[in-house]
Amino acid sequence: MPTYILAKRVITNANYKTQTEKDEMQFKLDAFLLNNRVTQDEYNELTQVLLDKQIV
Repeated sequence: MPTYILAKRVITNANYKTQTEKDEMQFKLDAFLLNNRVTQDEYNELTQVLLDKQIV
């Protein structure tokens, strides 16, 4: 399964309890982009989805 689909599923289903947890996911997205596992457009979308997620 493509990295983009898995990452989007993880972000959508996650319940982030701290900003640190969100920061760790952002770090993973950065690594995926740098290693050409996602495109720039996919990275931008995933980052926006992550930013929109509320900390619970």
